[in-house]
Amino acid sequence: MDERLLIQPLALQPVPADGRGPDPEKIDRTGMNKILLYPHGGSGNHGCEAIVRSTMLLLRPEEGVLFSSACGEDRRYGLDRTVRVLPEQRPIRRCSAGYAAAWMRRHVLCVRDAFDRLAFGGIAEEGGGASVALCSGGDNYCYGEPVHIYLQNDLLRRAGVPAVLWGCSLEREDMKGAMLEDLKAFDLIVARESLTCDALRECGCSRTVLYPDPAFALPAREAGLPEGWKEGNMVGVNVSPLVIGHEGRAGAVMENYARLMEYVLDATDMNVALIPHVVWPGNDDRKPLEELYGRFRHTGRVVMVGDAPCEELKGYIARCRFLVAARTHASIAAYSTGVPALVVGYSVKARGIARDLFGTEDGYVLPVQALDAPDELRTAFVRMMGREDELKSIYAEKLPEYRERLGRLPEELATLLKRS
Repeated sequence: MDERLLIQPLALQPVPADGRGPDPEKIDRTGMNKILLYPHGGSGNHGCEAIVRSTMLLLRPEEGVLFSSACGEDRRYGLDRTVRVLPEQRPIRRCSAGYAAAWMRRHVLCVRDAFDRLAFGGIAEEGGGASVALCSGGDNYCYGEPVHIYLQNDLLRRAGVPAVLWGCSLEREDMKGAMLEDLKAFDLIVARESLTCDALRECGCSRTVLYPDPAFALPAREAGLPEGWKEGNMVGVNVSPLVIGHEGRAGAVMENYARLMEYVLDATDMNVALIPHVVWPGNDDRKPLEELYGRFRHTGRVVMVGDAPCEELKGYIARCRFLVAARTHASIAAYSTGVPALVVGYSVKARGIARDLFGTEDGYVLPVQALDAPDELRTAFVRMMGREDELKSIYAEKLPEYRERLGRLPEELATLLKRS
């Protein structure tokens, strides 16, 4: 299939005529020879894939090494052509000096994580020649105590590798105890939205800076369109099992999505594109999307976009007129390509990203926990439609600022390396 780049990465576009923003070609990348990225659950979550790809585009180190818990997924989507992909854990061989040492530490010295340290030890060994280690934050700190992330952080710190929490969102109430100790130990924290940034600073994490999610710089790649696609007149729809799991009333999410699609098909001339963004077993967007497709397939105006690498999915989103999304990086794909988007969100990340971009989350994020009446999503979408030109004006104003800030990210990291 013939493919071409549709949207250039924000941080790599030419500097505007008014001079705003640094020239990426002139940014000091002294010392950015090799970077480690971890943890990574696999590219079946195309948000995870997008963070890795866009980070490599922004920083352009001589070498990137990704520690992944799903190397097969990463190879399936070609991520191994962008970074060297290594397994997060290595097998423990019983007949080895390492196993014997771990056994002694566990059973004699009562070191509870002795075998975990052996299994995850490859990251410290690989870190020996690294300029910096980027702990891919995202929302990895939002689902209970991430003890294996703490462990990897500690291994890298003991190895003397500068560690950065990269593009993170965290809930304020979670910043305590062991988590807060771990956060304060980072050499730098890069928060991707101001709600998280402010909370971290309030909790004593003074080495915290605010930058847009790196995926704002991801290029969109154009691929072949499915039959039934109306160029420039599609409503992209994304829903996830995760957001359904946070609904306040059973069935509220799918009922609202169905009412939304009924409105689009009955009251407008737009068609609908169902776009998955995570395809992990047990957390697969295609499951609820296929349910919606089966309900409206008879109209001939609904298309199901297949699974694809993140750049291609962003290409489909970029060619929509509107997007309604549950996944954070599906919404970022819309925001960064100027597509008016409505987010069905459940956490600080959706609220914070929208607030930074639009000045408020009201009208841009619909909290799933409060979703009850069957027409709430449709009503919010109709309001967004009425503000289409206004939203595009906001994008025209804000996206160049995001490009400028992302262009400064390598400089920030270079400053960190010089201090280390």
